[in-house]
Amino acid sequence: MSNQLPSHFPAGDVVLLDCGDDNTALVHLHGATLLSWKVNGEEILFVSEKAVFDGKKAIRGGIPIVFPNFGPWKLGPQHGFGRIKRWSLAIPPTKDKHGTVIAAISLEDDEETRRMWNYKFRLVYTLELQATSFTMNLSIHNTDIKAFDFTTLLHSYIRTPDILNTSVTGLSGLVYVDKLKKNKKSTELREKVFMDENYDRIYLECPKDLIVSHVGCGKHNLFIKTFNLPDIVIWNPWEEKAKEMSDFGDDEYKYMICVEGGMVSSPVTVNGGKQFECSQTFIVTPAD
Repeated sequence: MSNQLPSHFPAGDVVLLDCGDDNTALVHLHGATLLSWKVNGEEILFVSEKAVFDGKKAIRGGIPIVFPNFGPWKLGPQHGFGRIKRWSLAIPPTKDKHGTVIAAISLEDDEETRRMWNYKFRLVYTLELQATSFTMNLSIHNTDIKAFDFTTLLHSYIRTPDILNTSVTGLSGLVYVDKLKKNKKSTELREKVFMDENYDRIYLECPKDLIVSHVGCGKHNLFIKTFNLPDIVIWNPWEEKAKEMSDFGDDEYKYMICVEGGMVSSPVTVNGGKQFECSQTFIVTPAD
């Protein structure tokens, strides 16, 4: 999929950030989904070859935005409507004096969202691209007169050449919720978390810095720095689950890992007229 970007899509559907030297990012306005982030031409994100781009279904891969609900939702679709609504370009890509390219897209309530979730809001997603780093800042504005609760997540699919050689460092000692074991809570004892099976865990009260090893083509590590996103969801469907997903290749689980910064274990309350800010920054460095 990455080889087809951005020419694969109509110009009005995507926003390209380019800071030179083949350092680019591409975001699709459907679901504010970041489709591609390249560092010196190397793709860091994973998008399934079977991803659906019909303007209705969530895009399988990249970094879609989960809002206002993480997981099954009695009021609407799983993971809310943020990842399936069309966002608007608020600030076109602009390069500042330091060489950082900045763009912003936004989403406001409409009749469809209010039928599911009867609140007025405005989301602003600001993207900042530098040569080896990428910052995603999500601002959630309550434009209503009444308070609302929500959960949110930046659902990051990261590319790897071999999931068996990819690990996550920074989780040791943390309590996690295992969604595959009826939400059983346990403590992570490993310094480096590898996986070799279906994996779906929420790590609670995570440190601000994590390291994902051997991303992209395998020659780089990815530092993840978060702000106001204390939960980290780590997910890989593995072989059996992958075969059940119509928009995911049977073998693609070998080439991706989801490491997702979020506020999902308990909801956030924002009073009327107030706002909530959260962000994650990705930094690519050479692997050992």
